[in-house]
Amino acid sequence: MKIRKQLNNDGKVAAFFLLPSLIGFALFYLIPFVMGTIYSFKDGAVGGSFVGLFNYKELLASASFLKAATNTFWFTAINVPLVIGISLILALCLHQTVMFKNAIISSFILPIVVPVASIVMLWQILFDWNGTINLWMVKMGFSQIDWMKSDWSIVVVSLVYLWKNIGYNMIIFLAGLQNIPKDYYEIAEMEGAGRFFKFRQITLVYLTPTMFFVLLMSIINSFKVFRETYLIAGDYPYDRIYMIQHYMNNMFASLNVQKLTAAASLMVLCILILVFIFFAIERRYRKFMS
Repeated sequence: MKIRKQLNNDGKVAAFFLLPSLIGFALFYLIPFVMGTIYSFKDGAVGGSFVGLFNYKELLASASFLKAATNTFWFTAINVPLVIGISLILALCLHQTVMFKNAIISSFILPIVVPVASIVMLWQILFDWNGTINLWMVKMGFSQIDWMKSDWSIVVVSLVYLWKNIGYNMIIFLAGLQNIPKDYYEIAEMEGAGRFFKFRQITLVYLTPTMFFVLLMSIINSFKVFRETYLIAGDYPYDRIYMIQHYMNNMFASLNVQKLTAAASLMVLCILILVFIFFAIERRYRKFMS
């Protein structure tokens, strides 16, 4: 009884301290999203009537939305596995005894703390028509490339995404690797296990929760690449880097609330479906490995 009473008291104290954050979350995120979802089923933001799925049908028939959704899907599908793979490899390397380890880690963390405006300025200097990379290419005998107005634009945006997120994911993986008991590796070596066996049966098993977290954060951060793309290329960038956030931003600028809220609702629905799928995969994987 005393333990239960103590837990109830702790719960009340925790709820008291969490209340301001919950109120802020409800006011600035939850309530606006619910209202937006309601608007997506109406033909007007003020005094509109219920039209069912009409706005969603128009949205799915829009060529610009389909292009934005396709670009966003392929960007996430390609770059998320890439950033996770590179981050994991770097974390495995830095988990060993490496010279200048702290300096290397700091260099990867630096993009996290650098302001977005500084990042954009750096990439504009590098990939402008008269930028540094084009200057090097001309000196080596190659022709200049209009990086942000050609098919190469998606490569530039992918590099920005990788550069900004590799360090964060790498730190999370390093923390996960440090929590794996060394005794398991020693026992595996005594049994004659090879590196691949230890990596598959020990490292990956214990990194499953960390991998799941990194996967979710990488997907969420892939949607945030809009900020850099918007500042580099503007409202209407090249066709290859026209993302779903560009579409929603343009709908907001034209006060088309119905398409804006419908697009936002579909995006959130897709993210929730992915999260539930990943939760199911993680549970199955844990049961299989155990």
